[in-house]
Formats: sequence, structure tokens, C-alpha cells
Amino acid sequence: MSRQKSRNTRVEVALRRALHAAGLRYRVHRRPVKGVRREADIVFGPARVAVFVDGCFWHGCPEHATWPRRNAEFWRAKIEGNRARDVDTDAKLAEAGWLAVRVWEHESAADAAARVHEIVLKRRAGG
Repeated sequence: MSRQKSRNTRVEVALRRALHAAGLRYRVHRRPVKGVRREADIVFGPARVAVFVDGCFWHGCPEHATWPRRNAEFWRAKIEGNRARDVDTDAKLAEAGWLAVRVWEHESAADAAARVHEIVLKRRAGG
């Protein structure tokens, strides 16, 4: 598992390319809120939007999650812990006035980029 990429995955890079092509500018792999030790994959500072690209296995995707049979107890605890941390992260960001957007790795980059683009534009306009 140590060889598993956690940054600049194929899905994340495709999403960033689509967002850039749509005219959006962003920061990559930043902590949106000081004091909160959570790093977002894509950050839109002025709009206060943090985008997280979640892997289907690691974050327990409702559509594609698989539960390993070997060492099942460990993996269930690990994945459930990741889910709980995601909920906590979303709550902490919301408390600070940020919006966390979750994108699953199985989503098309174009669809996810369109969704993020719409959210960022609404937040910039004050809506």
C-alpha cells in the first residue's frame, strides 16, 4: 500500500486540467484553514471552496466499495475511520465558512469539473 499515490493521481490531474480549461485558477494540496490539519486536493481561496478527490476503496464509495476478506476487521476500521474523518473535515471547514466538495474517483472529470465550476462561480457571486 505504500506505493499507492496520494497526490497527483490520474483522476485528480484530469479534474485539474478540466477546471483550468474552464478558466478557473486554484491552489493544489493546501490546508484551507489554519489550525486544521487537513489538506484539500484543490483549493479555491477567494470562493472558500475545498475540493477533495476521494478514492472509491479508501473512502468507502457507496457504488464501488469493496471489503477485503483478508484482515477484514482492520480494513473495515480503516475505511470507516476515513469516512468519519471526512465528515469531521467537512464540518470543520463549514464552521470556518468553507465549502467542502467531494469528488469520487469514478466520476468523469468533465462532470465533476462542471459541478465544481458552478459551485465556485456561485460562491464568488455571494450566492
